[in-house]
Amino acid sequence: MSDTGNGDFEFERRFLVRDVPAGLLDAEPALIVQSYYLADEGYALRVRAQASAVAGVDVDLDEVTLLERYADRVDFCAVTVKGPMNGGTRYEAEREIDPQVGVQMVRRGGARVAKIRHSVWLGEDGWVVDVFAGANAPLVVAEVERGGPVTDLAIPDFCVTEVTTDPRFANDGLAHAPFARWADAWAAELAQRGPTFLPGFGHDHRMTGF
Repeated sequence: MSDTGNGDFEFERRFLVRDVPAGLLDAEPALIVQSYYLADEGYALRVRAQASAVAGVDVDLDEVTLLERYADRVDFCAVTVKGPMNGGTRYEAEREIDPQVGVQMVRRGGARVAKIRHSVWLGEDGWVVDVFAGANAPLVVAEVERGGPVTDLAIPDFCVTEVTTDPRFANDGLAHAPFARWADAWAAELAQRGPTFLPGFGHDHRMTGF
């Protein structure tokens, strides 16, 4: 996590997305494989291995296979401690570690998640679009993070519904209960209740044309 000026806290909102315009996606996104050594009631201990500027990643491959295929290209690793989400705010403390050690840690234990991360600038905010691989394919989640509460947000029209406070869509939740196991039930749930967006975040509006 970058230094936002609020100490070890992150302010973010997350959305389930579909049909992201191809022109918004990076030609060479980052591959992230991370392992959760603890994930319980929102508390998490995570090791992340990241390989920058990769192309043509096969999202049908499992998390371990992806790690092994790109292990020699990992250029960033970190250990992160997180607290529970509270209305878009979450405690997060991160320390960068040696990439070789990080790869070995992810390789050796924990519940894993793999995703392809695209960075995109929309309006006044930097977003990331995470295309999940392995057991969490075909899930795609967009996230925006700021140095303070994420209010008055321009939400792209490819964002289907907000999942900021839904623990099932937190990466630690997905590591232990992958999306593929409950995707059909989720689709039925969404069809029944319709899209929802969190109240109390100021004058959000939808951003069309993407």
